[in-house]
Amino acid sequence: MATIRTSHAGSLPRTPELIEANKVKQAQNTARLAGETVTDAATQEFDELLSASVIDLVKRQKDLGISLPNDGEYGHSMAADFDYGAWWHYSFARTGGLELDDVDKWDAPAVRSEPGNTVLTSFGDRRDRNLFPGVYGDANAGTDTGHQPQFPKATSAISYVGHDQVAGDIANLKAGLAAAGYGEHDGYINALSPGSASRIANEFYASDEEFIWAWADVLREEYLAITEAGLTVQIDDPSLAENFDQINPEPSFADYRSFIQVRIDALNHALRGIDPAQVRVHTCWGSWHGPHVTDLPFKEIVDQVLTLNAAGITFEAANVRHEHEWRIWEDTKLPEGKYIIPGIVSHSTNVVEHPELVADRIERFAKLVGPENVVASTDCGLGGRVHPEIAVAKLQSLTAGAEIAGKRL
Repeated sequence: MATIRTSHAGSLPRTPELIEANKVKQAQNTARLAGETVTDAATQEFDELLSASVIDLVKRQKDLGISLPNDGEYGHSMAADFDYGAWWHYSFARTGGLELDDVDKWDAPAVRSEPGNTVLTSFGDRRDRNLFPGVYGDANAGTDTGHQPQFPKATSAISYVGHDQVAGDIANLKAGLAAAGYGEHDGYINALSPGSASRIANEFYASDEEFIWAWADVLREEYLAITEAGLTVQIDDPSLAENFDQINPEPSFADYRSFIQVRIDALNHALRGIDPAQVRVHTCWGSWHGPHVTDLPFKEIVDQVLTLNAAGITFEAANVRHEHEWRIWEDTKLPEGKYIIPGIVSHSTNVVEHPELVADRIERFAKLVGPENVVASTDCGLGGRVHPEIAVAKLQSLTAGAEIAGKRL
């Protein structure tokens, strides 16, 4: 019998108590970006709630049979039940040199690219949105991305100021691992990539490329803190695949590959000297519940993704837009020392995958790259995207299916 390890993409549903507490924290973060002086008299109470919540969550992951757990990204503030952005927004409070932007990211003017000059357009001008204006304009269509804070912009040199927060994330996860009976190195903590972080407005650096490299130096401090603590860091980098939809008109694959190569080089720079065995990178296509007909085929960039200084590569493989791409691994050789973390259950549907289907999906990958090189996971974060009861059921199905696949293999 083979052993199929299980994990998930990071975000897990927050408790009602934590969401309410996060509303206060998010309001304080906005006030700080606006230049206001904020005195947080409830810091100790919040920290105690956060720590207890993480310890409980890690125990629940253990009970569900998850092999490689995390803190559910509880340290990344989510202030609403329905919120797609905590994986990114958390960085605003951990970065110096930012001020609140008076331009809404969704209402910003459209920007057009041309061959040899690839640039991101506004969020509201995504090509998928242009193709389905009725769907995205209908509040009842299920395509809303939930709560969004006011975005910041860089107005001076950026710096990392989140040392206390990441230290808290590390301490909470370690306490959870010990209490649940995991090994001290079994856990991972999510952190933002330079390419994804750089999508806020830049009013200080001379170019987008310079801005991305500045983010690499800033976020490296978070990566180092996590890995030096003996944990794995998961770099969340949807910009590698998702940005394709935010370029208008659609670029050639060659131009797009050049566009993301800068982001790959900057991330590798940020990861320099860190053991790749302690790094996994998450690629995805944005997670929103929409048609996704303008998604980039994974085969166009998989070779670039495999050059990242990370042993683990996570990607969407369960939703109906990308499930067929498992065949990529028939022709793509997995480099020595790397393993894949395919999405086996999806965040984009309320239907809970049957364990037999989960097993079938796992077997496809295991037969191509070896069972030891597969960690069965979720397409993207479940927190803020599906109801907590559904999230639990999906993780139960994931681990049950992994056991079935292990027996078959």
